[in-house]
Amino acid sequence: MFSSLLIANRGEISRRIMRTARRLGIGTVAVYSDADAGSAFVREADEAVHIGPAPSAESYLRGDRIIAAARESGAEAIHPGYGFLSENAAFAEAVAKAGLTWIGPPPEAIRAMGLKDAAKALMEKHGVPVTPGYHGEDQSPKTLKAAAKKIGYPVLIKAIAGGGGRGMRKVDADADFEAALASAQREAKASFGDDRVLVEKFVQSPRHIEVQVFGDSHGNYIHLFERDCSLQRRRQKVIEEAPAPGMTAEVRRAMTDAALMAAKAVGYRNAGTIEFIVDGSGPLRPDGFWFMEMNTRLQVEHPVTELITGLDLVELQFRVASGEKLPAQSQIALTGHAVEARLCAEDPARGFLPSSGRLERFDLSAFADEADDDDHGISLRLDSAVDEGDEIPATYDSMIAKAIAHGPTRNDALDALGDALREAEVWPVTTNLALLANLLDHDDFRAGVATTNTVEADLAELAEPTDAELADMMILGATGLAALQPDGADPWSISDGFRVNAAPRTMRTFMVGDIAKSIRMSPDIAGDPRAYIGEDSFDVDMDIVPTESGVLVFGAVDGSDVFGAVRALSDGPVLFANGRALALRGPDYTHAIEALAGGDDVRAPMPGKVLEVKITAGQNVMRGDALVVLEAMKMEHTLTAPRDGKISEVSASAGMQTTDGAILVRLEALPE
Repeated sequence: MFSSLLIANRGEISRRIMRTARRLGIGTVAVYSDADAGSAFVREADEAVHIGPAPSAESYLRGDRIIAAARESGAEAIHPGYGFLSENAAFAEAVAKAGLTWIGPPPEAIRAMGLKDAAKALMEKHGVPVTPGYHGEDQSPKTLKAAAKKIGYPVLIKAIAGGGGRGMRKVDADADFEAALASAQREAKASFGDDRVLVEKFVQSPRHIEVQVFGDSHGNYIHLFERDCSLQRRRQKVIEEAPAPGMTAEVRRAMTDAALMAAKAVGYRNAGTIEFIVDGSGPLRPDGFWFMEMNTRLQVEHPVTELITGLDLVELQFRVASGEKLPAQSQIALTGHAVEARLCAEDPARGFLPSSGRLERFDLSAFADEADDDDHGISLRLDSAVDEGDEIPATYDSMIAKAIAHGPTRNDALDALGDALREAEVWPVTTNLALLANLLDHDDFRAGVATTNTVEADLAELAEPTDAELADMMILGATGLAALQPDGADPWSISDGFRVNAAPRTMRTFMVGDIAKSIRMSPDIAGDPRAYIGEDSFDVDMDIVPTESGVLVFGAVDGSDVFGAVRALSDGPVLFANGRALALRGPDYTHAIEALAGGDDVRAPMPGKVLEVKITAGQNVMRGDALVVLEAMKMEHTLTAPRDGKISEVSASAGMQTTDGAILVRLEALPE
């Protein structure tokens, strides 16, 4: 086997590959852009080589610079991770031409499966079931629209070179097709350098089930069972698990046979995944799945397969690339259940807007990397791109970690992962922690009948805290904040509501999103502690435990258990509870004054790049009209008019880079 390895990627997957390399005594070389100079994966590598500016087109997509870095460092092999150049056949060829070991499939297999239209035609030829659709070469909007009409709405537009939900749009009506096509093509071009698309029938209640396959240079092929990746948002996976709920021996046999047939059709080697779209309207059946695509690389969700099989997939990749044989299919057994949640720096309550910045708090201590099973057979694992204190750049994908649990049963794994996510503390970057925890308790997901529509259909209740949860958080916050008062403080500066001949009471006002909410803590007539929020009152029984960075707060609210932690951070105290974070500060009325002066400003919600400006100065717009299309963290975001008005000024222009909060468009009232 090779003795040194360059990882042509960044973040979590770079660290993950290094872990296996270190265990096997293989030296590691990282490559990094300007944006990643201080990243954890750069610190952990045995050697690191700078390859260019922050934009991936000038760094991580520059195969020539990566190969030059391998030569400079003396690396003998290149692992591409996933994304970037991992499915680029020309790069794979260039690696081999440079005399380096390519840890991936043959370039011919990448080409055969890299373009979705050609891949579907090939699968059809070899008897693998495919979804009905248009996979032709004519890419004119007229032809594509006619094909969509013939297939029947709803349809899915998909970039033929795509993946990860990019360059993909669902279209429900003929009138919406052209705009969706333009958006899909633009995103596909930006992400993959290829704007060609296919159009296929949209399965109304789809599940997404995929099979992990491996091939070696000795003609051996194996599968490592299936994964269910149905919980998605914007066609990107959120939670994955293995095995698939409701899977029967008959359906597994049909699906894994089809997956192996697909791999053999292209002479596949190394790790790959055959993805199927599955009819989720009823129980799984042998004739109810269709080939979607093959990912010719390691998948983000590979840890769940590792945990149910006990195999290290990265090590298998190394061994196959070194010419070794795969284990026999009969040697691979499935044990227990595993589930993975993708922790992303994004705000689900604001349309999954990306978040970036320095992580003052990043505590997921419930997880332990490759943790041993506890007394109940539960193990937790964290594959993270970041450590506390690291900076999350706005340039790349929003995923910052993967949290994984394994247990004897599905419910054991789901319970363990949900509990650990609710204890996590991340600040000030906004994340999807609470959404993930809520999804793990979702009725359809627990019943094993969730589809790719589940997240978006129930997004409001999954992302937003309930009134009861907000009340619990305010009570926990007020209790913890009172405990942070320093001993011996000036009694006149303590806000304990002291009054002569009256019970003490404490009033607090917290900003919950954009709304100021007040809470009063005071005893009732009998002297028992109570909390008052608006018209509601609550029986409270709370305790605190001091810690180095604040206090733990726990107890009961109206008889229900609650738990949280209040931390004294650089910008003030923050409550962490149930995967959420609440800054314990009151309203800043200076912002209200600014809003009166500039309330008509449409600002960039995050750093990014302006892709398209849809309006001009002097134009009248209605609330909800599209104004500017922004790209951030590799996804498109459309900014809309907050109210009816007239465009008084347009500061945005296509191609410009924006900063967080930059004014892009200004509105004025419509003339009377």
